[in-house]
Amino acid sequence: MKKITLEDLEKIKDRNFQKVNQGKDRQDIRIVVGMGTCGIAAGAVQVYETFEAEIENQGLKDITLVKTGCIGVCRLEPIVEIIKPGEEKVTYVKVTPNKVRNIIEQHIINGKVVEEFTIHIIENRILNDFTRIDG
Repeated sequence: MKKITLEDLEKIKDRNFQKVNQGKDRQDIRIVVGMGTCGIAAGAVQVYETFEAEIENQGLKDITLVKTGCIGVCRLEPIVEIIKPGEEKVTYVKVTPNKVRNIIEQHIINGKVVEEFTIHIIENRILNDFTRIDG
């Protein structure tokens, strides 16, 4: 059995860093679909499959589509995070297959965030289309 060196570990780290890198220095677009039990119950599997189909149908390249565990706000599932090179992460909530098509067209292809599907944090409160700042 070959002994693994520190150099070998560095190569493995470097090779895998880009796959999980959520920073602004990414080279590709990363789409993360929350697949905790609450997300799955809310339709995350269909959302993931729709992203997969739309990416293929549109012939989109340089996109990494991944599943993750619980993202954290069960009442807003399915939750999808989009990380584009050089931009801040955008979190979409209550995503449906129809919303996926809109997100692909507007955000991924045309570069315009679909604000009405996103979540915002203002004064430590989670806000979106479904809540109001004063209530």
